Amino acid sequence: MEKNRRWWALVAVALGTFMTYLDNNVVNVALPSIQRDLQLSISGLEWIASAYVLVFAGLLLAGGRIADVLGTRTAFLGGLAIFTLASVGAGLAQSQEMLIGARAVQGVGAALLTPASLALLPRLFPDPRERGTAVGIWGAVGALALAVGPFTGGWLSQHASWGWIFLINAPIGVATAILTLISVPASMRGTARGLDLPGVLTSSVALFALTYALIEGESRGWTSGVILTSFAVAALSAIAFVVIELRSKNPMMDLNMLRQRVFSGGLLAMGLWAFGVFGIYFYTAIYLQNVLGFSPTEAGSAFVPMALVMAVSATLAPRLEARFGAGRTVALGLAIMAIAIFGISGYGEGTTYTDLLPWFVFYGVGGGMLVPLNNVIVSALPAERAGVGSGMLNVSREVFGLLGITILGAILSNRANAASGTELHRYLAGYQFSLVVAAVLVAVGVPVALWSLRSVRPVEAVEAEAPQLELV
Repeated sequence: MEKNRRWWALVAVALGTFMTYLDNNVVNVALPSIQRDLQLSISGLEWIASAYVLVFAGLLLAGGRIADVLGTRTAFLGGLAIFTLASVGAGLAQSQEMLIGARAVQGVGAALLTPASLALLPRLFPDPRERGTAVGIWGAVGALALAVGPFTGGWLSQHASWGWIFLINAPIGVATAILTLISVPASMRGTARGLDLPGVLTSSVALFALTYALIEGESRGWTSGVILTSFAVAALSAIAFVVIELRSKNPMMDLNMLRQRVFSGGLLAMGLWAFGVFGIYFYTAIYLQNVLGFSPTEAGSAFVPMALVMAVSATLAPRLEARFGAGRTVALGLAIMAIAIFGISGYGEGTTYTDLLPWFVFYGVGGGMLVPLNNVIVSALPAERAGVGSGMLNVSREVFGLLGITILGAILSNRANAASGTELHRYLAGYQFSLVVAAVLVAVGVPVALWSLRSVRPVEAVEAEAPQLELV
């Protein structure tokens, strides 16, 4: 009975993760419908898309710390309640201000819910083999959200109402809360350590300012006063955070964690993965529509096979990890991703979806193989630090993902401006070159994973060396 309860708890955790991942991309395809209905300005439209990511990324470390202090179960349920109520508010919004505000509150809920969801898994599944399977399922659900998000947003905004892209979270949220209360042990409480408000404040300001600069830099200009000020605030707040943590008797984040090769190297490998995923999704979606003539819904649907294969690969990755180790599994996944990105970069104006599909599928195989990183990074820390560790993992993914969009966008623009010919051909030149750069940077993660995770031994090898009891 207790074993079945753990797996039902995994369903609850996966559903919560699905909701937050879904809201990361479901809104993009529905933006034209929202703009027509609420008569939004371009600036308002941009803020609807970015308010969620901005608050989510800015509060992730704080959310992880709260999970450690209050307990992962409490933080998960609190984040779930905030996220669900904010989703209802977004679905019923009648103005630009109401919708932007609801999206920001969704980000608060997600920042609590996401670190707690991953931090729950090591406690629910102490056995390494079972934990690997659980984390694989958790990662597969996140990949599935990437698949259904754009399609769901396009279909609901076209056949029902854009409000339903948020309202569908209400029944899922209620069901998840009930399942959590039933299946997740109430004994998973927090520590007696304080919240470290100075650390929470400075880290949140640093992440908020950095995320804002990365989101707004392209439209406002990278040398504009607002963007330069945002980068300066981010840098000064980060320095203040480090000084506070070094002097604190009860720091929010023990900086010694970064000295652990497995932890810091794993964060970097995850960041390089996110760089490739965010970048290829964003700019290939534009390529499909502006160059190949896909509709928004068709462009969203085009990524479904990639994400579905990624989900399947994520469930199989723990088996590879158990036999060959996390380092080799993650390195192979990054290598496959880099090859796929490079392959996609070779296509241009006369391309068909049939041409791209094999590379999309190949990319999905590699992307799913990085799921062991989630398990390795969180398991490398003591249980009382799992929330902050999970928060750092998610910060790495979000910030590097935004860097992927930002850097590849700047490379694309510069290359396009330097090229000759029609606007279409100049865009293609920039797009193709930016993907080559992305492939190279993702490939850098291969030696990073092999070096940093080399001490993480395969489960099968550890079990083989364990002393065996003889029955007499």
